Amino acid sequence: MVRASAKHASATARLLLICIALLGIALLADFFWASSPHFSSWAPHEDKRQPTLLFPDPRIPTQGKTQSHKNETLSGRILSATFADLPAPKLKWEKMAPAPVPRLDGAAIQIKDLLYVFAGYGTIDLVHSHVDIYNFTDNTWRGRFEMPKEMAHSHLGMVTDGRYIYVVTGQYGPQCRGPTAHTFVLDTKTKKWSDLPPLPIPRYAPATQLWRGRLHVMGGSKENRHTPAIEHWSLAVKDGKALDKEWRNEIPIPRGGPHRACVVVDDRLYAIGGQEGDFMAKPGSPIFKCSRRNEIVYSDVYMLDDEMKWKVLPPMPKPDSHIEFAWVIVNNSIVLVGGTTEKHPVTKKMVLVGEIFQFNLNKLEWSVIGKLPFRVKTTLVGFWDGWLYFTSGQRDKGPDNPSPKKVIGEGETR
Repeated sequence: MVRASAKHASATARLLLICIALLGIALLADFFWASSPHFSSWAPHEDKRQPTLLFPDPRIPTQGKTQSHKNETLSGRILSATFADLPAPKLKWEKMAPAPVPRLDGAAIQIKDLLYVFAGYGTIDLVHSHVDIYNFTDNTWRGRFEMPKEMAHSHLGMVTDGRYIYVVTGQYGPQCRGPTAHTFVLDTKTKKWSDLPPLPIPRYAPATQLWRGRLHVMGGSKENRHTPAIEHWSLAVKDGKALDKEWRNEIPIPRGGPHRACVVVDDRLYAIGGQEGDFMAKPGSPIFKCSRRNEIVYSDVYMLDDEMKWKVLPPMPKPDSHIEFAWVIVNNSIVLVGGTTEKHPVTKKMVLVGEIFQFNLNKLEWSVIGKLPFRVKTTLVGFWDGWLYFTSGQRDKGPDNPSPKKVIGEGETR
């Protein structure tokens, strides 16, 4: 009787141990299931250490076939809206007279109702060395003249005082050739060119502005076309002439790199957007064939004022580069048109920007005020008689593919 009771107790204990073991196995399996990528991609996600797990943006349709690039998914997860278009009002655009030639990485300066359009790539193997003039009043391209033979053909720094156009450094030749330190000034009344002291070191696409009687040049890319430069130089100028024999060192810009907008409003100098890194010449290539390199596009905004210290202002709505001649000043606001943002994380291709951004200088606030008829980079922008114009650049492959394709010469206005 005692042995039977002990045997029964032993069986009960074994059964209890088995139940505990099965429960433990179930809990462990549940833990691994919850930790699996399948579970994490669907479960509510609060862990900010896993930025690849992103919820569908309600502004992006998720039904039906996934669209290429714009709303592309990675293992069922919707990509960040940084790589998609931001919500913005649709604007009605009117096509204007096309530019005489297509241009990429060209430059433009507006003086009253005339837009002076300089240089740029026609194709990767062809660069322009002339200036075209567009008249906003009668919608015609009615002037053309040659640039000096020594002047750069792309990635120029450029600014005007209302008559004289100062042209600084840039890339000389097609593909990814080297930069030149040559600096020139154009008298737009006589169409005559003059030399200015060369930049201390050549640069690609530096931020350039006239401020307090001095020509300021800052940032850009170094001689290898990829390494960001932070140097800042200035030269006293007046009426198209240099008052200094040499460039003066100024406070370096906090973050180097090319393709940013540089604007002066109310005696304050603003540097907006841009990138670190760029294409480089392929080592040993006799034609300096462009070779892809990593780029970081940023949304940083900096300002210089009376204190002569760079101040950090609110960032752009999204990272944006290739905007050095894509801005105008309207009603104490800086309006920026198109550009490029961060590369697509799946395809690694460049993503063009199709939004128009506005920076209100009274409130120091950014907003998205409209959409372009297509995404486009290195566009050349003007504003006249209440109308916003843009021309040239490189547009997207289509509404659902923001990577670059065609170099254009079309003009649009809104």
